[in-house]
Amino acid sequence: MSRAGIEAVTTALLRSRERGVPADATPLADALAHADEAYEVQQRVADALGWFADGAPRFWKSGGPGRTQPLTHAPLPPAGVWASPADASRWPMHLRLVESEIALRLGRDVDAAMAATLDLERARALVDAMAVAIEIVDSRWQQSSAAPALLRLADLASHAALVLGEWQPFVACDWPQQTCRLVIGTQPAVEARGSHSCGDPAWVLADWLRHATARHGTLPAGSVVTTGTWAGAPAAAIGDAVSLHFDGIGHASAHF
Repeated sequence: MSRAGIEAVTTALLRSRERGVPADATPLADALAHADEAYEVQQRVADALGWFADGAPRFWKSGGPGRTQPLTHAPLPPAGVWASPADASRWPMHLRLVESEIALRLGRDVDAAMAATLDLERARALVDAMAVAIEIVDSRWQQSSAAPALLRLADLASHAALVLGEWQPFVACDWPQQTCRLVIGTQPAVEARGSHSCGDPAWVLADWLRHATARHGTLPAGSVVTTGTWAGAPAAAIGDAVSLHFDGIGHASAHF
């Protein structure tokens, strides 16, 4: 690993969070060489801010552009995970991008040995509940989505906060026909059907569990992962009300 690059990116992200001012990604564009270095930055920032002092992270985000592309993962600071309806108006943010997601919850503890054996069906069997989730996306980089991919991954994959709807039993769904409807303020509603990038939110589970248990040991029952957007990441503004509904699953809402 490039220790100097990891340290420089860690310092930039910590300063951004402390000062509330996005950092310039330009001088750090080549600071990280691969995903493991970005994950090292995630861990260093989390350690410095004491996010997971009580044990393994309980909330995560995972996802990717499709089944043939590598997935990425990020542990989520627990202070930014809220039950719906949520008031996001006091949370420090520069952007307010809204992702329409399904979150999945583990029904049992999972250790690294178990994670190593998982395929899609075995991983799916570990889940006891699902919920509609609004992920709020922000960036600690001035360039936001134009920053290099590894810098965005180091920045918790541009995570800001997570709003969870009511938990429902995890049952078989016809994901290719699943519909969702997102309303942001007075903007026209965004509607989507069967649009999860991996075709099934559970696709992320095995890779997420191998990643998480390798770095944090056993994940306890009740751990949650949100699994990627169904409807892009449209922007909300201060004062907007946001409502997300997945047919047959539930809804979540937040106010900015």
